[in-house]
Amino acid sequence: MMKSILIGIVILAVNCVGIAQGPNNSEVLEDKSSWFSKSLEFKGIAVQDDDWHIWGCSPIIGPEGKVHLFVARWPEETGHQGWYTHSQVAHYVGESPEGPFEFSDIVLEGTGKDTWDKFSPHNPAIHKADSKYALFYIANTGKEQRPRNQQIGLASSKSLYGPWEKAGKDGLILSPPTDSAYYNYNTTNGVNNPAFLQHPDGRFFLYFKSNDMRKKDDWKPMMGLAIAENLEGPYTQLPKPVTKNNSVIEDGYAFKYGDKIYLVTTDNHGMIEYGGGLIWESEDGLSFENPKQAFKRLPHYFGGELPDHAYLTKGEKGSKFERPQVLLIDGIPSWLYVPSGTNTDGGKGSAGYVLKIKEDFLPVGGKPDKN
Repeated sequence: MMKSILIGIVILAVNCVGIAQGPNNSEVLEDKSSWFSKSLEFKGIAVQDDDWHIWGCSPIIGPEGKVHLFVARWPEETGHQGWYTHSQVAHYVGESPEGPFEFSDIVLEGTGKDTWDKFSPHNPAIHKADSKYALFYIANTGKEQRPRNQQIGLASSKSLYGPWEKAGKDGLILSPPTDSAYYNYNTTNGVNNPAFLQHPDGRFFLYFKSNDMRKKDDWKPMMGLAIAENLEGPYTQLPKPVTKNNSVIEDGYAFKYGDKIYLVTTDNHGMIEYGGGLIWESEDGLSFENPKQAFKRLPHYFGGELPDHAYLTKGEKGSKFERPQVLLIDGIPSWLYVPSGTNTDGGKGSAGYVLKIKEDFLPVGGKPDKN
């Protein structure tokens, strides 16, 4: 009898620990949900093409009121990893945030020459700054140095239809540091996943993902920050990361709303939920900690299970959203664009999805940032 009681106590204790600590427990997830995650209304696929993998749909409203998406895409036949050698940045246009979006033109391709951007412009992030359009992107020099050779570039234009002019002599604005005092001195990721914000003080903030391989058993990319006085730079990196994360994150998007600066990232290994998203809040944009959930995995928006005809280009682990990009309308976060390796329409390529951010859930007292 006593033995049975003891066993029961042990089981109860284990279950209690699971409730308190389990990263996928519904009570924990509810406690970690945010105004952002609660606001989301799934609308479906924004961009897909059976001949192309679609990724990183970065939105902006044009002067004519149309929605322009700057998209990373590469041939479907090259497989999902073809992004590293075959990606290009393409321009799509739609009449509304939900689309449909039609292909317009190719914006950037690899030079094919002995340059930092020989291959695969990728991770586009489009913004309006200094009365012109600024397109941030990454590129690389080839597979043999992958992925430490990723760097960040900038091209600008007075029109969303181009022509696009690269910053400086070749577009390159941020490379990994050469000073061992910096957290990502020995990076294996280079610098990538650009996220841009014009700070209220007028400076230009460029967030990016990078890692430190001096801790070889602790591969943990974090978001770093480089700051410039002018749009085209020079951008000076801060020595320490700006996020306090205990597992892998990437794909940041930064925006200001009210008196707060927000950073939306992926939650790759489950700070809250494996494969979900995180939203970080900061007073000054220089430090982010204690994130809440920004979005859930793709199956959640289909009642928990994917449609039978869904095509998984990356396998089951690909059934998540990545590279979040937010569309602000009149300074209000209004739409979320996210690609996924799972195509719920059954198309063979990765697809870009759109979710509405319902205004009823926005933080009380928030004021739009009209800049």
